[in-house]
Amino acid sequence: MPTFQTTQVVPFTAQQMFELVADIEAYPEFLPLCEALRIRDRRSTADGHPQLVADMTCGYKAIRETFTSQVTLQPHSQRILVEYIDGPFSHLYNQWRFEEAPSTYAPGGSAVHFDIDYAFKSPMLGMLVGAMFDRAFRRFLVAFEQRAADVYNPHTGSPGAQQPAPV
Repeated sequence: MPTFQTTQVVPFTAQQMFELVADIEAYPEFLPLCEALRIRDRRSTADGHPQLVADMTCGYKAIRETFTSQVTLQPHSQRILVEYIDGPFSHLYNQWRFEEAPSTYAPGGSAVHFDIDYAFKSPMLGMLVGAMFDRAFRRFLVAFEQRAADVYNPHTGSPGAQQPAPV
């Protein structure tokens, strides 16, 4: 069962990063391997959290796979939970957590935690795309940080734009 966990400190607030990751419909614009994303359903959980059911199509060279996930947004605790419903995996679960970084470490920044646990149904598919998925996960946070820079700092030095914190 492949797993991947990482944390990255970014020069954007936890709220900004939560909103960016929660905007799943924009993923095809910037996320590696994501070719298409369609929201099937929008609802709320029993405790009032927004919940989406979405189809994501990932592709690499001649391989294309679509899978369905349930995405639960927890804005008060700054978490996003993704649970697998259907597709080429035997299981997939991932979680995003966002927390403000200590001001002495990254003023105005946040720590973004990304955890994923997955396995393909087909061992052959796992062998073909498993290593590529691992490389893509390593690039996800970089892609989200770049997206944040594009969205929140479209013009360096613009009024109100948050400047990157020294690392």
